[in-house]
Amino acid sequence: MAATPDPDPFPAGFFARQDERPDSHFYAMTRMVQHIDDGAVEAVGELYEQLGADGRVLDLCSSWVSHLRQAPDHLTVLGMNDEELAANPMADEVVVHDLNADPVLPFDDHSFDAVVCTVSVDYLTRPVEVVRDVGRVLVPGGLWCCTFSNRLFPTKAIAGWLYAAESERPRIAAAYIQRAGGFGEITVSQRPTRGKDPVWGVWARTPGRPEASATDASGSVEDS
Repeated sequence: MAATPDPDPFPAGFFARQDERPDSHFYAMTRMVQHIDDGAVEAVGELYEQLGADGRVLDLCSSWVSHLRQAPDHLTVLGMNDEELAANPMADEVVVHDLNADPVLPFDDHSFDAVVCTVSVDYLTRPVEVVRDVGRVLVPGGLWCCTFSNRLFPTKAIAGWLYAAESERPRIAAAYIQRAGGFGEITVSQRPTRGKDPVWGVWARTPGRPEASATDASGSVEDS
């Protein structure tokens, strides 16, 4: 007897947004601002460093800054605003690409050691497809990590994220990885910060070598 597939955890309207115009309209305006406070920026950078986001790194939904403490060997930034991306001092390669229009990443298989996404996963309307393709472009044992806070643009965030309690949002990000498949253990962690903005990280690795985990002496970690 065939196994019954898991029910779709995302109900009708989950990925709808208040502003359904093409994202190119919204992101045409250049925004050279930080979307989280300094304490949250520090916490994000610390997590990426602890997880070993180095080598060939892809920063999804990027802008004028990547939240890495040090520039990796090669950083590709993918986002919507060419002026913001061009101003990113760590970027070695700039790619303008709308993931909501086309979730297929314009890169070869096994092109990256790590893929990160900072405070932007809540805007993805096809996140399972995006994360599935992240798995394709990662090397065996490669890292996928998304980080987020409680700040967002309400007209562009998907309804399922916008109306979820803060405590439920990390589980949504973990569900994207689970539905995408092709990853090992999923970790959900609320990170310690020195500011007012909270930070969560959700990460997993593709199979291929023993998984590394962040040293988390003071944060809260929950395996999904």
